[in-house]
Amino acid sequence: MTAKHVRYELSGKKALVTGAASGIGLGTVTALAAAGAKVALNHLPDDPRGPKEIEALKAKGYDVIGAPGRVGVPGETEKMVEKAIADLGGLDLLVNNAGTPGVTSSIPVTRLDLVTDELWDVILSTNLVGPFRCAKTAAPALKASRGAIVNTASIAALGGSGSSIPYSASKAAVHNLTRNLARALGPEVRVNAIAPGAVESPWLQWTEQQLKSHAEKPLLKRIGKPSDYADAILFLAFGNEYVTGELLVVDGGLTL
Repeated sequence: MTAKHVRYELSGKKALVTGAASGIGLGTVTALAAAGAKVALNHLPDDPRGPKEIEALKAKGYDVIGAPGRVGVPGETEKMVEKAIADLGGLDLLVNNAGTPGVTSSIPVTRLDLVTDELWDVILSTNLVGPFRCAKTAAPALKASRGAIVNTASIAALGGSGSSIPYSASKAAVHNLTRNLARALGPEVRVNAIAPGAVESPWLQWTEQQLKSHAEKPLLKRIGKPSDYADAILFLAFGNEYVTGELLVVDGGLTL
């Protein structure tokens, strides 16, 4: 990202982005750091991509630190957020982006036999309870800075099937959680969410033909890039101070 693409001046701002070793999370860390913010990049403790990306961003002169920890694990989540805030010296923005489909391939909505209790537990603990834990832990610091939270939901939250019934349900719940956190933390903290369509990331285990076919579905005729979603997150965080409790669909017109 070159200087001419930076839309905000965020020097002195401090942000924590969860699930940021790749995809939307990494794109958001990059956009925030390029605009001058100090950013804590959360990643799974055993994921080598996290430290690798942090070093690459530091090499560009960006102020990025690591915040390893599993968002879906009680106790570990809170410790990660507390340490990140301490290392940053405060917090202006929490981006709850960490999430999991819980499966390597989609489960058709008719295959209820493939939806296990274990799958529900994995998805809900990471996609729903995890963001709540992060928000609850970060709330005092965000209130002090009159900061913001942006959650990553999905267009699956709007009634689509997504990768599975539990995944879609978890993202619909993130939408509801966003509205209730906005009620709980206002007026000091604004809370919004984005609903992404497909994104160019390691999550998309598609063949070249599948990618080409999917790219034809949105009205804008392409799959979203991490920077597309990062732009939307930065707008909700810093581009308008009178929006809260909202879900912004960012899908290139796919749901239309």
